[in-house]
Amino acid sequence: MATFFLLIIYMAFISLGLPDSLLGSAWPVMQTDLGVPLETAGLLFMTVTAGTIVSSMASGTLLKWFGTGKLTLISCIMTAGALLGFAVAPSLVWLMLCAIPLGLGGGAVDAGLNNYVAAHYKAHHMSWLHCFWGVGATLGPIIMAQYISGPDSWRDGYLTVAGIQFALVILLFVTLPLWNRVAKINHTGLGEEKEDLHGAEDRGSESSVKPLGVRGVKLALVSFLFYSGAEATIGLWGSSFLVNMKEVPAAVGAQWVSLYYAGITVGRMVTGFITFKVANRTLIRAGQITALAGAALLILPLPPVFSLAGFMITGLGLAPIYPCMLHETPVRFGRKHSQSIMGYQMAVAYVGSTFMPPLLGFLASLFGIGVFPFYIVLSAAAMLLFSEKLNAFLTARKNALKNNTTFTG
Repeated sequence: MATFFLLIIYMAFISLGLPDSLLGSAWPVMQTDLGVPLETAGLLFMTVTAGTIVSSMASGTLLKWFGTGKLTLISCIMTAGALLGFAVAPSLVWLMLCAIPLGLGGGAVDAGLNNYVAAHYKAHHMSWLHCFWGVGATLGPIIMAQYISGPDSWRDGYLTVAGIQFALVILLFVTLPLWNRVAKINHTGLGEEKEDLHGAEDRGSESSVKPLGVRGVKLALVSFLFYSGAEATIGLWGSSFLVNMKEVPAAVGAQWVSLYYAGITVGRMVTGFITFKVANRTLIRAGQITALAGAALLILPLPPVFSLAGFMITGLGLAPIYPCMLHETPVRFGRKHSQSIMGYQMAVAYVGSTFMPPLLGFLASLFGIGVFPFYIVLSAAAMLLFSEKLNAFLTARKNALKNNTTFTG
């Protein structure tokens, strides 16, 4: 039963990734059909992201009200309905309105499922979970590409993805009783017994503390901010850097950036197996150092092929960081706080992916796209710095608890 239930969660994450890449692939046709400016896609993207941030921040409260199963079901109904709305929207105003539930539903289910897997399953499942998100994000443009050859055909693409989402809604509704049952089974012995670095003593004293008041959380949030910012910035501006600074053809630049994403997806699949032998903290540190090395390679005045290597190394380095940091949440801060803190982490990650790429765009308008590799190196270095500060904090608290002394860090 636990294996079947995991397949449902993986399918939910594929469906979570499906809508994320639809807008970009469909927009060239949508823009013409709707008669709106090119930059309007940015407004739609920002609206979706704003909803995602809000629901991620509120996910802790929502999970207490509904539980993970019901919240996932409600969220998928919202996203399926929003995608159906995109398919039939007569104007930009209706698209903007549909973007709101699309973001709200995506953020809630993202935070809810991440916390559920972090609390009840082993680390390799978290890596594979985010690998399946990559599968969904890859399938979205493939599905849309089958439809966008004629006028208004993008609507059929959205309708197809909406149909997939509604099929998942039916599956989630039928299997709703399994959520609590599987959680109880995992909690009583089939799941992984995690060492709780937060400590029973701290959990008791902080029972009424809000997520941002839990010591160490702010360091974790900054790490998430720089991770997501670096990942999204490379995806958005990597091709421009290759074309303008390394003088590679535009098609080649796009292919090389796709290999960067392939590095992340394949890296997460491989990471799932490595977690059987290597701890999350070690994988996070190794990934951050690898990503920093790959980004540094982009700075060096080397032939373009080394830039391809830099992109792929950076992608492989980034691969384990996000899922492993998420999986460490109950270990770092205790199960009592993990639901709310997971939502805050997801929200800050979305903030990073929303605002850090435009910041580079602003800097590039002032100093040129040559600032790109330096921006990525600084982001990766900052992520490593704050992550190591958090590790030092957790180690000091763990030693204090072992020695039965008061921790004041």
